[in-house]
Amino acid sequence: MSHTATLAAQLTDDAPGIDLRNLGWVALSFAVLAGAVWVDNIWLLNFIHVMAGVLWTGIDLFMGFVMGPIMRRLPLPARRAVVLRLMPRTLFLLPTLSVLTGVAGWYHARQLGFLDMPWPAYGWVLAALVIVTILTIQGLGVLLPTNLLVYLEMRKAQPDGARIGRLMRRYVYAVGFQGVLQMAIIVVMARFVTGF
Repeated sequence: MSHTATLAAQLTDDAPGIDLRNLGWVALSFAVLAGAVWVDNIWLLNFIHVMAGVLWTGIDLFMGFVMGPIMRRLPLPARRAVVLRLMPRTLFLLPTLSVLTGVAGWYHARQLGFLDMPWPAYGWVLAALVIVTILTIQGLGVLLPTNLLVYLEMRKAQPDGARIGRLMRRYVYAVGFQGVLQMAIIVVMARFVTGF
């Protein structure tokens, strides 16, 4: 066994599982969001929207354009070790950030009167709503289940490489589309900040 395979096997053996205690952090995040919506504070909703959006966009772009190409070139044992350590951390983080961003953004747009803007300015609002909706649905409905299935397959003593390959082909296209949409939402948000 090569040194890389031995190291990857050691990292795989002590890889953490999915820690359901992280649901507490998810609940706390949603409670903070609910509180911000309830008190109707413009600064607080803006802060939650911007911070969650920056983290979500940054992580998505980093994972898609930096980690993705690196992972494709790693040997299977090393890729397995990375996935087994990375997935339990992103499983709770990315869905939470996507929901926080969208919900805080909706309520903040309502506070600022963006939902009542005349056309063509409303076109920018509509673009933001459509992009965030697609990102969230694709993230929760395609990327999250695919990540989870790959993670569970990689946890097996003998992972099915063909199954992982099939899952990852669909995943690569979805991540590429996510990257394009994330760039588009940055353009739209830049328009919001500079005025219509």
